Amino acid sequence: MPYGFQAKMKARPGHRDEVVAILLSGTEGLRAAGCRRYAVAVSDATDPDRIWVDELWESKEQHDASLSLPETKAAIAAARPLLTGEFTGQELTVVGGLGV
Repeated sequence: MPYGFQAKMKARPGHRDEVVAILLSGTEGLRAAGCRRYAVAVSDATDPDRIWVDELWESKEQHDASLSLPETKAAIAAARPLLTGEFTGQELTVVGGLGV
């Protein structure tokens, strides 16, 4: 059964677009690692510093292993100083839907 993970984080004021670029730069090996979908989203109207990341994986094990990829580690290290530390994550068991 596919594994889903949704994260919500907040960038330091004025750094949201930089964090988004960093998050999107670290995606090269994700498909080969078992990622079906990796989407980064923002909402200018409600919170200009908020970032959402939505992931769909073949399995939780593949997601966890992806955190050891060099590009993933580099993206996390580069983004961390630009974030406020306000982060929430939710693990999900995907039970169906379009494109799943």
